[in-house]
Amino acid sequence: MPKTIKKVGVLTSGGDSPGMNAAIRSVVRTCAYHNIECIGIYRGYQGMIEGDFKDMGPRSVNNIVNKGGTILKSARSVEFRTPEGRKKAHENLVKAGVDALVVIGGDGSFTGGLIFNSEFGFPVMGIPGTIDNDIYGTSFTLGYDTALNTVVDCIDKIRDTASSHNRLFFVEVMGRDAGHIALNAGIGAGAEEILIPEEDLGLDRLLDSLQKSKASGKSSSIVVIAEGDKIGKNVFELKDYVEANLPEYDVRVSVLGHMQRGGSPSCFDRVLASRLGVKAVESLIEGKSNYMVGLREDKVILTPLEQAIKGKSEIDRELLRVSDIMST
Repeated sequence: MPKTIKKVGVLTSGGDSPGMNAAIRSVVRTCAYHNIECIGIYRGYQGMIEGDFKDMGPRSVNNIVNKGGTILKSARSVEFRTPEGRKKAHENLVKAGVDALVVIGGDGSFTGGLIFNSEFGFPVMGIPGTIDNDIYGTSFTLGYDTALNTVVDCIDKIRDTASSHNRLFFVEVMGRDAGHIALNAGIGAGAEEILIPEEDLGLDRLLDSLQKSKASGKSSSIVVIAEGDKIGKNVFELKDYVEANLPEYDVRVSVLGHMQRGGSPSCFDRVLASRLGVKAVESLIEGKSNYMVGLREDKVILTPLEQAIKGKSEIDRELLRVSDIMST
């Protein structure tokens, strides 16, 4: 018989993303709907070690569905990586009467939850929260859609300046290991070239593409670059290289940085967070553990945490083809 769940703890860990608050709200209200208590754990696993808990009910999550960031705060915990730290965290949960845990975060957060479960048999359910959309087992992670819209809006504004001054802009977006933001936002904003970690375009091909753009009559160009792209050591070195080889271009760099992680979540992210939160809590009630809830073909599904951590989120090859055609 599965353990009866009477109290659920919820935490956010790793980098924040728009939609985390909506997911917290969903977890808390689903618990209330099923007459289960819920506590919020502040500052992720570090707060679990320090016993930084707060009882949460339906009214404690009023007016947060529209807010970016996370009301529970987030922190990276070195102490939780030690057996002693995890033991202390477990003792605090037991003392507080918590029976199961919902972890909202990325693969690092899920790894912590998986280890915690293996040591103490503590039920854990994961909700994917990261703007990079780089977690296996879901088509969309919380915050990804909002980040895309933020990036496209910024590039639209940059294009106004690029067109006014006949300039080439390199726009660097987040994506250390995955090019989902760069690829989709680049297509959506009409970028002439898109550089991502999954595809090594090469310096010669980039120069050739920019020369063709100039020859075809384009007076300005936008190149969207994922921060993890391998074509150059960094975007500023890439700028210097292009200016040295194509002196007819006046090159500027814009690094969008952490603005991509902020802002009010899109409707899509709010609805996604609500659906995933409900599924996470109800799966725990059903006795399930060590799963991540995700979205595939508009259906909420469960993926074993181990697969979500070890699996690789693949780039859409068809989108690469679309990008090539659109840059003509």
